[in-house]
Amino acid sequence: MTDHLEYPRPLLVRPDWQDLSGPWGYATDEGDRGLAAGWHRDAAAYTRTITVPYPPESELSGIHESTPPVVWYRRTLRLDRVPAAGERLLLHFGAVDYRAHVWVNGVHAGEHEGGHTPFTLDVTDALVPGDEQTVVVRAEDEHDDATQPRGKQDWRDEPHGIWYHRTTGIWQPVWAEVVPALHLRRLHWTPDVPGAAVTLEVELSRRPEIPADVRVVLTLGEEVLADQTFRTDRRDGRWVVAVPAARHQMEQARLLWSPETPNLLDARVELSRDGRPIDAATSYVGLRSVGFRDGRFLLNGQPRFLRLVLAQNYWPGSHLAAPGSAALRREVELAKELGFNGVRIHQKVEDPRFLAWCDRLGMLVWSELPSAYEYAPRTVERLTREWLEVVARDRSHPCVVTWVPFNESWGVWHAADVAEQRHALTALYHLTKAIDGTRPVISNDGWEHTESDIWGLHDYAPTGASISERYADREAMGRILGDRPPARRVALLTEGTGRGQPVVLSEIGGTSLRPRQDESWHGYATVGSTEELAEAFAQFVDAVLDSPELAGFCWTQLTDTEQETNGLLTEDREPKLPMETVRRILTRPARSAPAEAIDAARRAARENP
Repeated sequence: MTDHLEYPRPLLVRPDWQDLSGPWGYATDEGDRGLAAGWHRDAAAYTRTITVPYPPESELSGIHESTPPVVWYRRTLRLDRVPAAGERLLLHFGAVDYRAHVWVNGVHAGEHEGGHTPFTLDVTDALVPGDEQTVVVRAEDEHDDATQPRGKQDWRDEPHGIWYHRTTGIWQPVWAEVVPALHLRRLHWTPDVPGAAVTLEVELSRRPEIPADVRVVLTLGEEVLADQTFRTDRRDGRWVVAVPAARHQMEQARLLWSPETPNLLDARVELSRDGRPIDAATSYVGLRSVGFRDGRFLLNGQPRFLRLVLAQNYWPGSHLAAPGSAALRREVELAKELGFNGVRIHQKVEDPRFLAWCDRLGMLVWSELPSAYEYAPRTVERLTREWLEVVARDRSHPCVVTWVPFNESWGVWHAADVAEQRHALTALYHLTKAIDGTRPVISNDGWEHTESDIWGLHDYAPTGASISERYADREAMGRILGDRPPARRVALLTEGTGRGQPVVLSEIGGTSLRPRQDESWHGYATVGSTEELAEAFAQFVDAVLDSPELAGFCWTQLTDTEQETNGLLTEDREPKLPMETVRRILTRPARSAPAEAIDAARRAARENP
């Protein structure tokens, strides 16, 4: 059976699939003349070779150069299996930045806009006799279109400030699979810990002509926890699957998901009619709850102090694309080995296999939408469409505990003064809650919150002592949330919205080793030695842990990224400080999280009897 962590879509896995990564023909379209010239049919236009799924700006692509706004890909492939009568061939794209058109054997198969989210095309009707087929992709990525969600991709050819090389075209896996005409298209899992159940939403490829049966089997190892069958005559079904073992408080301890015990229930979903199998897929679900109360972030009903690290997840040889599936796993392992219990994925929608490793290894995730830079109705349309696709793709991952649609007022620069921009912030908050009411949502991480479930503040104070002073007690916190914000912009744009939201310093630190005179560098503060770096890190972390008012922090950042050399690791993932030193600093109990401190003490006692 295919491993959940290798298959490009870990939450709906079929055993038979064909990886289409590797060499493709490649052409740049300087004058955007390829469509008129018929490049979707003309093999002669492709005079170079690119390695998919690495963006052409990256070294691993084999191209390694700046691109014009339009590039083309072409591949003639031999299918591992040709669809039989009653079967369909699906072509999957993990992400193509920013707008993609796809042809199969010269027939336009479909298009997609959104540079960070997946799309699937049924290309069966475009196939020609035999097993050899030709796929062409035209990718359009306007470098200076500021209404396009682009995150930290630079509009200039060379990176500057906090922006990085662009990621154009195909940058996540491409794969194909043969499926029945009636098949499982999407699965969504929503755990209900108090109710000892899981809600499963199933989307089929079409409405069954005759009612079909959906069987759900949940297991933990060899133990069957649930085995239920539901009848449906609709394209969409929603059912509650009881997990009786989770009703007992003592039993929940071995079932609940957390960073310390990342327990996952294996799932198998089978589609059949009159006892005859039609389709089947494997998946998994994590039983856990997320929330907030009285200024504390809650995991499984208990206060959880957030020790996050800012993760750009950018590699020098492949940019936003991971150099391989092993690198995705290693990124999670490194953050966990350092002592963090979560990552804030910054200005990027990460590969689903990364989230699967966070699920498997136990790492909390704040999921963030890459920002646009110019406010316009078109901006709102684009952000909304792509954000809904992000939430739909990732809301079944137990590791995802917070949604962040906006960061630091990027794209809504005048939210304090322009009502439309405030409405945009609040609208995406409420829209996200309407789709997924099980997680906290932050309208605008950093400052200028409208409606948020967590007050995320970015505070690049020069020293840990500054943090201690600013967040010393409730009175000091009131000043920060009122008229003395840590940044140039106010913390809150609305009044009367206090519902016990926790305050998290969602960006702090950013401390770099002092750069060489000839080194391109961007950062927030520098120190002259690794010893000074360790001391500065300890002072910041201690200041947050000692505050009775803070519920967590996010350190900037995990790795060096291009000219931002403020990582705890180099861009080659080498530690600047001994990892045990960082871990020791991070893992001491927080003053504001006694339950977590007790759990930590118990774990230490078990590990060191």
